[in-house]
Amino acid sequence: MMKNTVLIGIGILCILVSCKQAEPEKQSKEESSTEISFYTADSLKIAGDLYGSDKEAPVIMLFHQGGSNARGEYNSIIPVLLEDGFNVLAIDQRRGGQTYGSYNRTVANISINNYGYCDAYPDLEAALSFIEGSGYTGSKIVWGSSYSGTLVIKLAHENQDKISGVLAFSPASGGPLKDCRPDAYFESLKTPLLLLRPPGEMEIESVKAQFDLANQHGHQTYAAENGVHGSSMLVEERVGNTVEDNWDIVRSFLNKFRN
Repeated sequence: MMKNTVLIGIGILCILVSCKQAEPEKQSKEESSTEISFYTADSLKIAGDLYGSDKEAPVIMLFHQGGSNARGEYNSIIPVLLEDGFNVLAIDQRRGGQTYGSYNRTVANISINNYGYCDAYPDLEAALSFIEGSGYTGSKIVWGSSYSGTLVIKLAHENQDKISGVLAFSPASGGPLKDCRPDAYFESLKTPLLLLRPPGEMEIESVKAQFDLANQHGHQTYAAENGVHGSSMLVEERVGNTVEDNWDIVRSFLNKFRN
């Protein structure tokens, strides 16, 4: 009886010790995210989150689609990027909302929001300046979704000496973006570009033409077999099918920038 009691006691002690040992790892993951803010050239305060602490590692700057926000759209994508060794900056642009959950902290602080999609370009410029000013020395990659997919192509074109790679998921080019369409930048953009689209969008003539133009100038394109609009083509729950092939393409592109 005494022996059994001792064994049970030892078992409970081991469980308690293992639980305590697990706590620091959980805490470490939570501490890897820091809420940040900075100002744009037109004096708008932008909210965001910074993940990772190795300033020599490459940095991916994530920008969301219209009606969305950083935490909602990229909630399941950021952990994969961190696991692959990247720092991540994810911001809430001035055009966004509550799609995919959470809310847009930048929009919440704008009393009268008359901004168009092209008007959000200074938000991306300020994000790049923030990373540079924070002492990150690794490769800098920009990643956009829908309207921000359009804007990251412009950002990469205008900062070819600073940006190492660009991913554009469903870069929008409709009427609201007529003043900042990306197609004009393809010829002179020398920074590696990966342009991605879901299958439904490939049935649109203007999208096909954009793909052809990007290919003509040596850029990498990818039409997913399974996918939905924007960066959500990497989220299985939103696609309703496997997204493994989509992730393989993205990771293969990103691997060239890893330390």
